[in-house]
Amino acid sequence: MTSRLSAYSILIAPIGVIDPGLCGSVAREIERVFGCRSEIKPLLADVDFALDPVRRQYHSTVILQKLAAMAPGGALKIIAITQVDLFIPILTHVYGEAQLGGKAAIISTYHLQEGLDAAATNPAMHCRLGKEAVHELGHTFTLRHCPERTCIMHYCRSIQDVDRKSNHLCRHCRVLLQDELSKLGFTLVQNK
Repeated sequence: MTSRLSAYSILIAPIGVIDPGLCGSVAREIERVFGCRSEIKPLLADVDFALDPVRRQYHSTVILQKLAAMAPGGALKIIAITQVDLFIPILTHVYGEAQLGGKAAIISTYHLQEGLDAAATNPAMHCRLGKEAVHELGHTFTLRHCPERTCIMHYCRSIQDVDRKSNHLCRHCRVLLQDELSKLGFTLVQNK
């Protein structure tokens, strides 16, 4: 990235008690893919305000709205990490959600730990969480779901889909991301 981007960071906002190692993995993936620095700083203590008492899940869209309103000035984007079971009304659950072209995204460890023992220290969990963080942040840069099954922007219906996709953008999505960053005056550096 150019030096202008160094004035901005992508804020990683853990909600509740999130293992620092998981936050670190997300930070490394953000820096690798987007080429800008990340910063870890909690913004919300909990998400009880988004609890749907009937579903006993947390409405992620409501959380995104609150996060976007709380965004500090130097934050280019915000990615929150939570442990609660997230949903949007049309799906039974989501691994995360983002404001398309907006400021905020959220991911949850709740369903990403499926099939894993000691999820916080399991390398597969770090990989899954990193992929979903980059995927949701990609949406904040207006990237949509990609038909390429190995692209990190591919839509995942199951945890097997998450495991199957790579941790890289396909060539097409990389170009789209570069276009979005160029509008902000930044240049994407290819970090593999």
